[in-house]
Parts: sequence; structure tokens; C-alpha cells
Amino acid sequence: MDKLTEFLTRCRLTRQVSNQQMLKIIKFYLESAHFESDALKFVADLLGPQKFNQFLLLFSKTDLMNISAITFLDPSYPEKLRNIYNPPALLFYRGNKNLLLTPCLAIVGSRNASEYSRRCIRGLVPKITGRYTVVSGLAKGVDSWSHQATLDSSGKTIAVIGSSLDVCYPAENKQLQKKISEVGLLLSEYPPGSKINRWHFPQRNRIIAGLSDKVVITEAKNRSGALITAEMALDSNRDVYAIPGPIDSSLSVGCNHLIQQGAIPLINFTEI
Repeated sequence: MDKLTEFLTRCRLTRQVSNQQMLKIIKFYLESAHFESDALKFVADLLGPQKFNQFLLLFSKTDLMNISAITFLDPSYPEKLRNIYNPPALLFYRGNKNLLLTPCLAIVGSRNASEYSRRCIRGLVPKITGRYTVVSGLAKGVDSWSHQATLDSSGKTIAVIGSSLDVCYPAENKQLQKKISEVGLLLSEYPPGSKINRWHFPQRNRIIAGLSDKVVITEAKNRSGALITAEMALDSNRDVYAIPGPIDSSLSVGCNHLIQQGAIPLINFTEI
């Protein structure tokens, strides 16, 4: 672990320094001959004397054993992710970080998706393995089906999770999460031991969108995390594909609306 990675990892493990603040610390690393002292002064000014003393205690006692992380400046950090709004300064990972540099396609959708999504995923994934690494969020439903279909097709997959790497959420994906960490790549912004918060999930969606050259939405209700991912992808000039569905299905409202707004209708899996 290089000096910057170690410093940022220690900062993150204190849980007192935000992503935006770590991005500023990276600027100190690039611009200052006295990186560590300038960065610590920045944190001291940020936190105040009492909280900074707590920070220093945690900073010095953090255990980095069995922690792997990459920073914004790491050669394995993809340029397309650097260019999104609020790019992650630090990512914890298990698995093959070189997958970050491959062409990636995200598949996302409802946690409560129907059999229609499962059939579409089973039809799509064999057509793209070998050309794309499949990215998703390891949630129930579409995410899990996408990861599993990719593994079944001997493809490569990246799971960007909303918990820390030492937590399996949902619990039913424990074996799938373990398998991805062994043959694919498991990513998280959150340090080991973090509690799960609801806002983690929309936050991780920006990483899914940022890693991907193309994003496919299979089914989504009118208000859903999948639509947040689609909007973030569009903001980053990614190709967004939506699978059209019945107009009387609440699970297709989001996809049909995306198509109406200019997303590419995915009606032939060989055309992606």
C-alpha cells in the first residue's frame, strides 16, 4: 500500500473524513512537498481541537491488515469514473481490480422484478460476455440475477455494494458475494465495520453508472434506484438502454418513461 492509499484508508477508517474532503487531500498530495503535514492541518482545521484529537487516536490505531484499496490516482482507477460528479476518492475491493479497466456494461432494475426480467437477463448476458464486464449492485432481484447469469456464462462481473465488504446484504446473497470476490470484483466506498444506511445505495449507484460504458434497465417502477442510476448515466453521457414492457405493468413504467425521454429501446439483444 503506497503512502497516499495508506493515508486515505486511515482517514476513512476514522469515519470522520468525507469523500469530498479526501478529494481535497489528494490535491495536497499532488501539489504539496509536505503532503502529510498539510493534510493533517487541513483535517485539524476541519474538525476542531477536540474532534481532531479523537481523529489522531483513531488514525494511529487503525488496523490495515487484510484491507485492499485503490485511490483516485491508482493506475487501476478508470478514467471514466474520474470524470463523474463526486468521484470516489477511495474504493475498498476484493478480487481482480484489473476488471475496472475493461469495457463495462451495467444491468440494473427492480429488487422485486418479475420473471420477465429474469428471462431478459438470461437472453442478454450470454450475448455480451466476452465483450463486456457486467456491473451491478448485488441487490435482490435484477442485480443478483445479472451477476449469477454472468457467472453461469463464465463471464466477468463487478458488484458495487452499498455495505462494507465484510457485510453481506441481503444475507441471501452471501455465497454469491463470496464467489464474486473470488472470480470477479467486489467494490465498496465504505470501510470495514460500517453500518448500513439507506443513503449508501443511491450513492453507490453513481459508481455503477460511472464504471459503465452502457447501462441496461430491465424493469423499474416510476420511482426507483434503477432510474437514479439511469439519470446518472445520462448525465455522464453513457448509452442508456431500457427494455420496454406492458403499459399496464407498474414494473415497466420506469423503462417505458425512459424510452419516451430518449433512452434506447432494447428489443434485440444482439444489437448491444
